[in-house]
Amino acid sequence: MKENNENTGKGFQMYGNNAHNIYAQNNIGIESPAKLIEMLYEGVLRFNAQAKKAIKDKNIEKRVYWMNRSTAIITELIATLDMEQPGNISQYLEGLYNYQIQLITDAGYENNFLKLDECSNVFKVLLEAWRETTDVAQ
Repeated sequence: MKENNENTGKGFQMYGNNAHNIYAQNNIGIESPAKLIEMLYEGVLRFNAQAKKAIKDKNIEKRVYWMNRSTAIITELIATLDMEQPGNISQYLEGLYNYQIQLITDAGYENNFLKLDECSNVFKVLLEAWRETTDVAQ
């Protein structure tokens, strides 16, 4: 991802700023837009892990709760994308995020934690790429 840093940096910066603005409107203090995106990615990973545990425990109420939390974060990530910039990464991310929502939905219907694992693996890669591209300290 570093080799495309020059081309995607502006898209990532605008993406992070849009997310930061939404959360600032809701009076949530975040130190930087880049840190906010990192926290959202981490949230999906945490909530998917909780949903996976709920599936294994056959706890429908918790499964639905945690899957809804993951889906809400991903929906928020989609809302912050800057779709007006030609050739940026936003179009790709929109499709990727929508597919992750579909995986979470399917995991719930099928009680299939492997679909949650697939989604989590994507967010692990996104988190790693985000940290590398934005130089957000771990």
